[in-house]
Amino acid sequence: MASTEPINNKPSKTAVPLESATPKPEQVDSDTQNQASNLEKDGVVSKEEQSQPALQEQNKTENQPDTTSSSDALFQAIGIITGKVNFILEGDKERSTITIGNKEYPLFYASRKQRAFEALKKEIEATGESTQRLVVYPKFTHFPGRDQPPNVGFQVVGFDKGRQSEVISEQLQDMEFKLCGLWQFIPVCRTPCISVFKNFSKERLDYIKQSEPAKKVKYMKASHLPLFWRDALVPPFRFNPKAPKEEQGRPVFVQIKAKFVPHRDAFEFDSLLELPRELPPRFLKASKDDKATAMAQKKAALKAAGKEFGPPRGKPTASGGSAERTFKGKPKGDFKGKPKEMPKPKPKTQQ
Repeated sequence: MASTEPINNKPSKTAVPLESATPKPEQVDSDTQNQASNLEKDGVVSKEEQSQPALQEQNKTENQPDTTSSSDALFQAIGIITGKVNFILEGDKERSTITIGNKEYPLFYASRKQRAFEALKKEIEATGESTQRLVVYPKFTHFPGRDQPPNVGFQVVGFDKGRQSEVISEQLQDMEFKLCGLWQFIPVCRTPCISVFKNFSKERLDYIKQSEPAKKVKYMKASHLPLFWRDALVPPFRFNPKAPKEEQGRPVFVQIKAKFVPHRDAFEFDSLLELPRELPPRFLKASKDDKATAMAQKKAALKAAGKEFGPPRGKPTASGGSAERTFKGKPKGDFKGKPKEMPKPKPKTQQ
């Protein structure tokens, strides 16, 4: 695994080169490679793009050393939070939250992590100590409106009872996260984000090939984590719909340590873990066709259940709309013909 010792963030932007060499390919058999090639055409598997010729030429002429990160670089978002864990019973259902400062966040767990979550509950019941140090994945849900803040929650991976047996517990302090992903703007967030995609593997490739579009899209959904990074070494990528494709550029892959700031519901840059890379590790991404199919199936299911898809847009019209149905009484005044002229004011008499 890559070292998590922070790199001194002293050099200027121009003095820090991007790692542009192609990473070593994963050792997979020919069948897997053929499957991946076919899915690359559909936009499911990211394609390893070649470095820009100008940058390659610059590396040759300046005889710069090969600074390519090892092939074990991964998309990742994991960290430590400390707060009061709450288990709230609502009817026959129980939900869990964690209170950090004066803010409360929902806690989730994956089915494979249920034993760890149950162990956390038993630990709190046995010790009576509800303040816990948790190892978590951050979960941000964005909405179409850019001004609408995202929903923030955390998926529990484990908890630290003070022995720091977990490697990540030794590497990170409270509220610190290791974020590895693409540094870019997304359409639904004003703050640039670290986009964390699903890492590529043969098992995952086989799984998505056998899954329905809706399940496939949900499985490959990326996490977009807002990050405040003042004087960033590389600017976040911003898609320009008016620019030609060859001039668009692409987001860089960054590996950083950041702190979660509750009052901003976002992260703040702390330090670099590795130099930014021009080429990311291979990852899985839902294709546009699969997204369109999944959306159409969702709309059809809601329509069959007699539910509307999404909130109504625009205001109701006066003819046949809710305004006509809810209005009672008669309108004041007669609006037929020309409007009546207002009487002119009388001139003031001079004293």
